Amino acid sequence: MIFLTALPLFWIMIAASRGGHWGAWMPSSISAFEGTCVSIPCRFDFPDELRPAVVHGVWYFNSPYPKNYPPVVFKSRTQVVHESFQGRSRLLGDLGLRNCTLLLSNLSPELGGKYYFRGDLGGYNQYTFSEHSVLDIINTPNIVVPLEVVAGTEVEVSCLVPDNCPELRPELSWLGHDGLGEPAVLGRLREDEGTWVQVSLLHFVPTREANGLRLGCQASFPNTTLQFEGYASLDVKYPPVIVEMNSSVEAIEGSHVGLLCGADSNPLPLLTWMRDGTVLREAVAESLFLELDEVTPGEDGVYACLAENAYGQDNRTVELSVMYAPRKPTVNVTVVAVEGETVSILCSTESNPDPILTIFKEKQILATVIYESELQVELPAVTPEDDGEYWCVAENQYGQRATAFNLSVEFAPVILLESHCAAARDTVQCLCVVKSNPEPSVAFELPSRNVTVNETEREFVYSERSGLLLTSILTLRGQAQAPPRVICTSRNLYGTKSLELPFQGAHRLMWAKIGPVGAVVAFAILIAIVCYITQTRRKKNVTESPSFSAGGNPPVLFSSDFRISGAPEKVRAGTLRLQSERRLGSERRLLGLRGQHPELDLSFSHSDLGKRPTKDSYTLTEELAEYAEIRVK
Repeated sequence: MIFLTALPLFWIMIAASRGGHWGAWMPSSISAFEGTCVSIPCRFDFPDELRPAVVHGVWYFNSPYPKNYPPVVFKSRTQVVHESFQGRSRLLGDLGLRNCTLLLSNLSPELGGKYYFRGDLGGYNQYTFSEHSVLDIINTPNIVVPLEVVAGTEVEVSCLVPDNCPELRPELSWLGHDGLGEPAVLGRLREDEGTWVQVSLLHFVPTREANGLRLGCQASFPNTTLQFEGYASLDVKYPPVIVEMNSSVEAIEGSHVGLLCGADSNPLPLLTWMRDGTVLREAVAESLFLELDEVTPGEDGVYACLAENAYGQDNRTVELSVMYAPRKPTVNVTVVAVEGETVSILCSTESNPDPILTIFKEKQILATVIYESELQVELPAVTPEDDGEYWCVAENQYGQRATAFNLSVEFAPVILLESHCAAARDTVQCLCVVKSNPEPSVAFELPSRNVTVNETEREFVYSERSGLLLTSILTLRGQAQAPPRVICTSRNLYGTKSLELPFQGAHRLMWAKIGPVGAVVAFAILIAIVCYITQTRRKKNVTESPSFSAGGNPPVLFSSDFRISGAPEKVRAGTLRLQSERRLGSERRLLGLRGQHPELDLSFSHSDLGKRPTKDSYTLTEELAEYAEIRVK
């Protein structure tokens, strides 16, 4: 921008300086076209008390010191000058009025340089001023383009040429400005330091197409052949526009993919490939290529190309779809639930395209969805039967994957009906089978002995777990003749369950229980029964069947007094009592019992002897033994 002043600062400084100091004022720089002339304005001052009669002056070229013998441009005393300035220099100012303005004509490049003025007032009153003016000999107009020309924003381009030759005045015209508007000539303007310039302005709104346009300005001098041209290229700044981009891309997992992005802008844009806010590649360039080797499903998605510079930005996106088989399904962890609760199972996977999802349990389909990435199943009020292994299977046209998971149902212990006690020889074994989750504790209680045995007493209890079943075995030695009552108690954090264990297969172990003495007693009873049967048969008619009636009630023996109908009187309960006392020693060993006489109760189950033919006494004794039961109370 050119600043105009009605009263140049140069002359203000001159007026303010009067008052008696050595000093000079001239433009620090001045320019002129080759072959023309230039007037270097100059003012100087000196102390008032000197009051010289005549004031002389000297202009030197490139050095202010006479002892260096610089070329003399002009000298008022002798008119002797350097050969380079002969006929080219003269003083325009009046030294008596302290005006030292110099005119140089027929300028050539070698005249460009520094010009110094020296005041000569006579005698020793000579002073070379340090102030100087630099002359620049030019051949081209000065085209001033704003530092920043932005597309869409009006700009002003100016052409400036020096107008410091009073003998020649330049005329200006524009070259190559078609379509940009008509120029406006402002005319001759004075600069801050007292120099003059001719100015022509060109106003227009540039577009991106104007970038690189070569504008010219021509300065010509009427009535001469002097003509000077200058050019400047427009550097129009404009934001990026993406002009090249891939369309949507589909690729199979493992293949190679290339994405291209190209943009037009000034200055060059910063091109950036991004995905989900992550920068993948960037460069300052017209185009940028993004290569993806062996693409994976993780690279599936929308890719964005961002082009930006200081004047704006543009962006476009391309979608990359990677086709692949389902990944291994994931389940919302292994599920643990309490009996009666509702369980929600969520199975999910990733694939492209979306898969068919199915949940199985023991080859039974529980649920299926088509073209979905998630499958949710609810099991209301789960029971122990829902416990077990499940499978989630995902499949599409590219493959199939499956995942197994477990549902663990926790519930209070349940003692199964197969739990029982059995005696063999001199040992009693009690089996307690418990179904429970989590694993319960098991204890065996012998109420008649006031004793409880748990799993920690491995001498008596052995436990083994298989799945949800816990099997505990209690072993009592020396108890076969008087097996005690056994209660199995199982407990976990959800509850407690107790069951008195029944004895099984007691009739098969009768001989082992009663021992040798019991065998004698049983043999005596057998003889009594045989006698009774014989007498009964004699009383019947010959036509009756030799077998007993199947509908009759069999004889029943009570151990309290051992009175048997039809038996000899000598077979009494006292005999059994005596024999039971002989077994006392073995019974006392169970759990440290001493000095207690067990009360024996012998009861025969209903025996239908009429169904079998009469046998000898030994065979009949074996049959009866299968129905006998002896309990120790």
